[in-house]
Amino acid sequence: QVQLVESGGGLVQAGGSLRLSCAASGRTFRNYDMAWYRQAPGKGREFVAAISRTGGSTYYSDSVKGRFTISRDNAQNTVYLQMNGLKPEDTAIYYCNYLRTGSIIWYRNTPYDNWGQGTQVTVSS
Repeated sequence: QVQLVESGGGLVQAGGSLRLSCAASGRTFRNYDMAWYRQAPGKGREFVAAISRTGGSTYYSDSVKGRFTISRDNAQNTVYLQMNGLKPEDTAIYYCNYLRTGSIIWYRNTPYDNWGQGTQVTVSS
């Protein structure tokens, strides 16, 4: 029932930009905080960015802060990740997910267990 479809990845040179999209279904989209994660070769899953239910608040990992921007369109059930100033270390498969509830600090909530196939981002130097 829950479906997450990531798109927009590709191969770019260092310093380039990409805009990732995530089409979500199976939950009432506007009732959930959303987040982006990534997994680089040989590494575990890494948190990238999160956005609150209405889009009023965002949070970023130190590694992408100032370069990436997360946004959402609740009318389209879609969350975006604008990636500027890309670096080779950004190379990874990027995933989106709904965030669970419970933590008083909203962006520290963990993602649900259902994952999409992700979208590959490759940055060359």
